[in-house]
Amino acid sequence: MTGYQVYAVPCADYAGAEAALRGAVERMGGIGRFVRPGERILLKANLLRPSPPEAAVCTHPAVVGAMAKLVREAGGAAVIADSPGGALQKEAVLRNLYEKTGMAQAARQAGGEVCLDPSARLVALPEGQVLHQAEIIAPALDCDGCFDLCKMKTHVFMGMTGAVKNSFGLIPGLTKVGFHGSHPDQARFAQVLLDLIGFMKPRLSVMDAILAMEGEGPGASGTPRQVGLLLLSDNPLALDVIAGEIMGLPRSRNPVLLAAEGRGLSPTRWEEVELVGAKLEDLRIPDYKFPANVRSNLMEFLGPLTGAAGRLCKGLLSQTPRVRTNVCVGCAICKNACPGKAITMTGPGGKAKVHPSSCIRCYCCHELCPHKAVELKRSWLGRLLGI
Repeated sequence: MTGYQVYAVPCADYAGAEAALRGAVERMGGIGRFVRPGERILLKANLLRPSPPEAAVCTHPAVVGAMAKLVREAGGAAVIADSPGGALQKEAVLRNLYEKTGMAQAARQAGGEVCLDPSARLVALPEGQVLHQAEIIAPALDCDGCFDLCKMKTHVFMGMTGAVKNSFGLIPGLTKVGFHGSHPDQARFAQVLLDLIGFMKPRLSVMDAILAMEGEGPGASGTPRQVGLLLLSDNPLALDVIAGEIMGLPRSRNPVLLAAEGRGLSPTRWEEVELVGAKLEDLRIPDYKFPANVRSNLMEFLGPLTGAAGRLCKGLLSQTPRVRTNVCVGCAICKNACPGKAITMTGPGGKAKVHPSSCIRCYCCHELCPHKAVELKRSWLGRLLGI
């Protein structure tokens, strides 16, 4: 037995989510292990953008609502919150987010609340190795503890998004853009995420993998994938280790685990984790589809290259966003979310245009476009070399 445990609970649909979560939490020692009477608990869901539950972009409201009920039954108050990517942090934006994702209804039914406070505060991150201070959304600072309610999804930039990546939602709206600009490669961005999850310190992490996402995730360009599973752990790294193994993401393509290992954190390998409730070999999905850049051997090719040589090769070989003008509606979400200022609105109707020379390949535009108007294209050299 290891010191890290992940509980796997089969769950075919969201109608059974509450019963499945209750059973798993009881096996973990009961909700009283995680909540004390009178505490306010942040339910940090993955709410990337206002998207309906069936799109699998966001944590499902049935999962969030079930956890809110458990918190309330333990004598605590459940506060549902997140900050959507690429959006101004305003009350109207948050209200629309919670309504479209089903969080508002889940809160009403479970006796919880959604946080409409759009403010953020600059705070110190005393344990941070890359970030020593950051603007953090108010509910994360005003609650007594946090539950990390993430979604199993692929991610065109980071390979997958799970419990650790969900901590990026602590950063308010458009402020996220600056972090992509100052930490433009996977390894450096993974360090940011580790600092944020170290600040967040979730008491419990729950991964919604009932309806997961594969393909060109984590936004509208991804494809829902029925997995029928809930994963729980008191350690977010352990949860991501097991999720990555189930999805079939090679460890070499998981920058968060590589960065964690470099810091001496544990666990970063599945052998260090005890899986409770199932056998890993029974959960592995052999045909889980990943983004094209994850399937390629680009990272192995570029791995030894740093500095100017690395940046040059990244520009020549990696995928570049391109706007499908026949689909673009000119909403400018991509432009506002671009840390490299590589997107302008031009031409008839104000369509978006990506300028490759300024693009840092963070793929925020692809991630946040609600209309699937941004596609990722390999360069001619990358195609020639089969990368």
